Amino acid sequence: MKQPFSRRGAAQISEIANGLIDPVLAKRAGINTLLLGSWDEIAGEEFADCTRPEKIAWPRRASEMAGNGGYQPGVLTVACEGARALFLTHAQGELIQRINGFFGFPAISQMRIVQKPVSPPQKRQPKPKPLTGARAQHLEDLVGGIESDALKAALTRLGTAVLSAGKKERA
Repeated sequence: MKQPFSRRGAAQISEIANGLIDPVLAKRAGINTLLLGSWDEIAGEEFADCTRPEKIAWPRRASEMAGNGGYQPGVLTVACEGARALFLTHAQGELIQRINGFFGFPAISQMRIVQKPVSPPQKRQPKPKPLTGARAQHLEDLVGGIESDALKAALTRLGTAVLSAGKKERA
């Protein structure tokens, strides 16, 4: 576990909590908080609200006993609500590719779908209203020199949220 303080300053609470929770999740369910936290992006808009990863079952290491020591991907159990499980079944190949892309190696070979209620996703902050006037011009000036469209769009979203929040605090 990381020390709460280092030479550079205090560690974030999320890092400390993940350091405590990840070993428990890994032992009991074979998953980590990064997978759970990124599930909405991995599953996409179509399945983010009705699915939740529950556990990864890793096969026994029979290959180690045989002497070839190879790695075998696991089976991900996903909880899915009602009739959407049928649609998830048809899209599971694409979802497995996204999960393996997230991990950076072929971690999952199969998906097991279990029909059951999924807890509602956490409420997200409402999208900030577009900036107008001097604030919009200031933000445009700040991101104007960025060449990457994706980076520019991300920084514009961030800047809009920050500048909108600052507006509310002063009112």
